[in-house]
Amino acid sequence: MKNEFTLTIYSVDQLRLITRLSSMFIRKQIVVLSLNMSICEIDKMYRHTIVVNETLDTVINIAAQIEKIIEVYKCYFHLNEEIVFRQTALFKIPTALLMENINMELMLRENELKISEIHKEYTILQATGTDNEIEVLTKELNSLGLIEFVTSSRIALEKSNKGFCIEI
Repeated sequence: MKNEFTLTIYSVDQLRLITRLSSMFIRKQIVVLSLNMSICEIDKMYRHTIVVNETLDTVINIAAQIEKIIEVYKCYFHLNEEIVFRQTALFKIPTALLMENINMELMLRENELKISEIHKEYTILQATGTDNEIEVLTKELNSLGLIEFVTSSRIALEKSNKGFCIEI
């Protein structure tokens, strides 16, 4: 049975690794739901967060293959229950909607929406939440007159008191 897994990869190179990973995922016909690259807690090292919907056997296999890549130190995989994960979204709505809709203040508070910018014609709202929370909020704002929106990729941390450490 397929489940949503988050792969966390620690590496010393970003670009070459992305090329290798993309060819690996294409060859195995694995669809990447989300991809994030960032610096991490270790100097000169990068953290790659990749979300896939696959079987456990496939994820175990792909994680083992990823760890064989020279630039990779470690590849972890987790189910959603084992991690804390979030994404950020920006929403552009008409400013008139914000000013005239009496339910907007309640929506702002309930969803912890932050007003990033206000202009005469439009307002930019910022939200942080799980994939599902962002999706529900997007549908709700869309029904009210959403102009446009963009979401970030997933970021995640393991629910544990340990972090990644390089074994010497």
